This record gives sequence, C-alpha cells and structure tokens, in this order.
Amino acid sequence: MKSSIQYPVSNKGFTLIEILVAISILSISLVVIFQLFSGGLKSSRLSDQYTRGIFHAKEKMEELLLSTDFEEEESEGEFGDSFRWKSAITRVEQAEDEEAKLPFNTFNIEVDVMWYEGDDKEKHFAISTMKVVEKKNDDEPQKYESGES
Repeated sequence: MKSSIQYPVSNKGFTLIEILVAISILSISLVVIFQLFSGGLKSSRLSDQYTRGIFHAKEKMEELLLSTDFEEEESEGEFGDSFRWKSAITRVEQAEDEEAKLPFNTFNIEVDVMWYEGDDKEKHFAISTMKVVEKKNDDEPQKYESGES
C-alpha cells in the first residue's frame, strides 16, 4: 500500500546551491572590477609621469635654444622632483668644400629626461632638434641672428 502522506511543497526561499552559485558569480565579478580599477590607477600614474617628463624635456630644450653661445658640450642635472636630465650639443659636420662656403654652423641638440618608476625601473623621454648658428669670427662670440636689421 502506498502511503497517503503528502509533504507540503514550499517554493519560498533559495536552496544552498543557488546561494553558492550567486556568491561565486558576485565574487568573480568584484575581483574583475577591482583589477580594472587598479589598472586604471596605474595607467593614470604612468601617464602623469610621462607628462611631467615631456614638460621637463621641452623646458630644458627651450633653455638650450635660447642660449646665445653655442659650443659642443654635454651636460646633466636634476629637476626638483626626482627627474634628471642629460643634454648633448654636437656640431653637424659638413663636407670641407661646403663648410667654407656656408656662413653658418649646424648643431644637433638632444635632451633626455630620466626618472624611476616603482621598482627601480628607469623610464626616459628624449627629444632632439637642430639649430643653425651664424659662424663666429675669431675675435667675437658666436651669436644667433634672427635676420632682423
């Protein structure tokens, strides 16, 4: 004989499996969101450092271009915020027959800005340009002429 006892069917509440699946999905989603947020902060910091490096390089380049005395030289120094710089001014060599004809010298100017990021990784940003300078006579200093009279 079959038992005629019926148990009441209740649809109220969640089963343990449903709760575990929901918590697993939630935890995986939160980990992914936190990793994206962390990556965004790191990218923002790196972008800020490169922006400051570019600013310092342009600032140093302008300082060198405004100089009236131009000679071949290498120099280096530090900015106040843990950024360092190196600059090199080299004369561009011309063919001997052309050099005598030209009334100017051409100089290559390079500026390199370096800084450390995080775990001693050195980053750097370099720019270069050329400047044409009137040849100096033996008795007067070399000056850049703008062409105005």
